Amino acid sequence: MTSAALWGSVAASSLLLGAILGILRQWPAKLIGTVLAFGGGALIASVSFELAEEGLATSGPVPLATGLAAGALTYYAANRAVEHLGQRQADPKAPHLQGRRRQQGGTSLAVGAFLDGIPEQAVLGIGLAAGQGVSAALLVAIFVSNLPEAIGSASDMRESGASRASVLRIWLGVTFICALATIGGYALADVVSTSVQGAVNGFAAGALLVMLVDSLVPEAREKGGESAGLVTALGFALAAGLALLS
Repeated sequence: MTSAALWGSVAASSLLLGAILGILRQWPAKLIGTVLAFGGGALIASVSFELAEEGLATSGPVPLATGLAAGALTYYAANRAVEHLGQRQADPKAPHLQGRRRQQGGTSLAVGAFLDGIPEQAVLGIGLAAGQGVSAALLVAIFVSNLPEAIGSASDMRESGASRASVLRIWLGVTFICALATIGGYALADVVSTSVQGAVNGFAAGALLVMLVDSLVPEAREKGGESAGLVTALGFALAAGLALLS
């Protein structure tokens, strides 16, 4: 349990680090896009070599497929709800609404980090409980992909007029809950069947796949430019290598 708390805190700490960086200064879009692309490649490798492969080996295809569908649908529905919240605006050209729109955009990013962070970190805890040790590939993927989400969200919130203290409180809460999910995954592995464990792996994989296609990859391409694909391949290669070595 202590190990789960430690590694969960390490993985989630990039959320708080990103928020701190976001309120300290404005970062170039190119840099954020590059980090997003690298994290996206690492997440693709983690879905392939960690979540799907481990879920299949643990429980077989049916629980994995069930969890995959549940994770994909859950993230899709939650993401749509966040988008609808952000669209509840009057004339977007009205100057006095710009700050409010930025704040809602920042809040949407925070909710997104929360939604995909919980299943990711729960899988870390499950792996530790199963005696597999910490997954270096998944740890790197979570840490790197969290940074630009938190930086972008905190920057938007700060530009909207939110105080630094309120922004940090939000991200401290998200960080704490995500870290707690690792302990939850560890405890869950001790009391549930291998079928449920495989379904949790599938849930995380499904949620991440939808998040990658709907949010992370398009934003990485938009901000990172033409080199985003090459950086994504680099992130995939590094994470895949770590997965094979671990």
